[in-house]
Parts: sequence; structure tokens; C-alpha cells
Amino acid sequence: MILAVAAFCLYTTPPPNPRVLAALDALSSRHSHQVRGDTDGSFYCPMEPDVRSNQAGRCPRCGMTLVEGVPDILEYPVDLATDPAVPRPNQLTRLTFGLIDPRTERPVRTLEVVHEKLYHVFVVSQDLSFFLHTHPERQADEDFHLDVRLPKPGLYRVLSDFYPSGATPQLITNTLIVAGAETAMVSAHLQGDLSPKTTENARVELTLSPSHVVARQDASMVFRVSPGQGVEPYLGAWGHMLAASADLADMTHNHPIAAADSSRGAGKDVQFNMAFPRAGVYRVWVQFQRLGVVNTVAFDVPVAEALQ
Repeated sequence: MILAVAAFCLYTTPPPNPRVLAALDALSSRHSHQVRGDTDGSFYCPMEPDVRSNQAGRCPRCGMTLVEGVPDILEYPVDLATDPAVPRPNQLTRLTFGLIDPRTERPVRTLEVVHEKLYHVFVVSQDLSFFLHTHPERQADEDFHLDVRLPKPGLYRVLSDFYPSGATPQLITNTLIVAGAETAMVSAHLQGDLSPKTTENARVELTLSPSHVVARQDASMVFRVSPGQGVEPYLGAWGHMLAASADLADMTHNHPIAAADSSRGAGKDVQFNMAFPRAGVYRVWVQFQRLGVVNTVAFDVPVAEALQ
């Protein structure tokens, strides 16, 4: 019983917010990337905290408006409620997201639009077979609501991505359990899979640099989407990525830093930079839009521990 409770607490305790950690790292670093000017630039990007400038403008990576001053680094809790209270497989379930201002303990009512939406949500099953990226709607009560059907019993991680006005962008995780005889708190069993993937109307290939990815060190991930003709921005970016560890303790929503036509023009090369927090195998979902169709593919990326 004690082990079961400990395992449940491990899954239900949210991991550190990656954007908060990034902001702390950026603020403490003397080597922040510059848009222009020096490291004391008074403007920063809320989505990419290492991007600094001494003038107002927009972030060259994500297009967000630069913000003046030092970010107020606080985590905003998300109160996740379900109706019915105990979800069942394939049953229509309403998720209600209540956002709380940690300073006032009152509901958050003002959010900034990020990538064309006020609120992004990712839902992933514990075996990593189910993936959903969607956008809850704000109702008259000003909470956000999402109706979903979760396909099987077990644990699901729900990642909320939102940007409270006057604060920093948030990545907040919640856990919910779908009842059933198969419910067990086990990690997914993943093996490396970097093979090309074919989707609705595209083919996606992944190139890693370095080819041997190491935990906590930057890796370049270039996804070649072909045919390149008709590849277009999706929700204000050339692509969206979610990386999840096999135990779902680490989840990161990422965006590309660059996109260009491939050398022979046969595809579009979309580059993400990623530092995986721990060794293990991560499932990486990427989404691109081509000719109005959103394509979703998944790669399983092995990550080694750094040499001591």
C-alpha cells in the first residue's frame, strides 16, 4: 500500500515548469542570445527567455512581442475537474480548467494569445499510444472546457500551456485516471525509432545532430517534410513539438527555431533545438500543416546519460 501511494504521488506531483527553469537560467546567465545590443538588454521574450534586446520589438524565433523588465517568475496552478468525476473509457468526459493567480488566489481572467490561441492542451496516455493537441473553449463562467473521449483505462497526463497577462508563459501538468481493470501505474516500454514516417499527405524524416543525443545537452532536431510544396504555418509556427519521457514525468512543448527549403527544394527542413532533461527514450510528437491538413508523427528518441 505504501509503495502504491508513493507511486501515485510521483505521478500526481507536477514536475518543475520547464519555462520557469529556462527563465531562471536565462536571467542568471551572462551569455544570453542577443537580438541586438548587449547582455543587459531590458527587453526579453516571454516564450524564449534567453532572447534579449535593448529595444522594443518582436522575438526573431517565435514572433512574440518583447516585454520590458524582469519577468515575474511564478507558477499558476490549474484546478482540473472532470465530469463525470470518475471517467470511463470512451465515455464523453468534460474537463474544466480553472486557472489560479498564486498572488491573489483568485481566478485568472486575462490571458495573452500565444500561437493564435488563448489556451493549448496536450493529453497523453501512460502507454503513449494516445496523443491529443487541442484548444479548450472559454465559457460564460470564464473557465476553459474541453470535451474528450479517453480510449482506455489508465493514467493520463494533461499539459496546459497558457500565458497570464503580466506573468510568464506557463506549462502546467495535471494527472487524471480513467477507471478500469487494466489500470496500473507503469511506464511505457519504448525502443529507439528514428525511421521516416508517412502521414496524411506528407513524409517526415528526422536528422539528429549530434546523432548520439546526451541528456541536458542541446541537440538539433531537423524534420524534413516532403513534398515541401504546400507546407504552411500551423498556429503561428512552422511546427509544434511535444516531447514526453516514458514515465510521463517530463513533458515539453517546443517550437522551431528555423525553417528553410531543403537543398534540392524537395522538402521543407524545420529545425527544433532540444535539451532532454534525463537519460531514457522519449516519444517526440511533431505536427506540421500541409495544404490545410495537420500532419502528426511520432519518433522515439534515445537519450544517453552524459559522461562524468
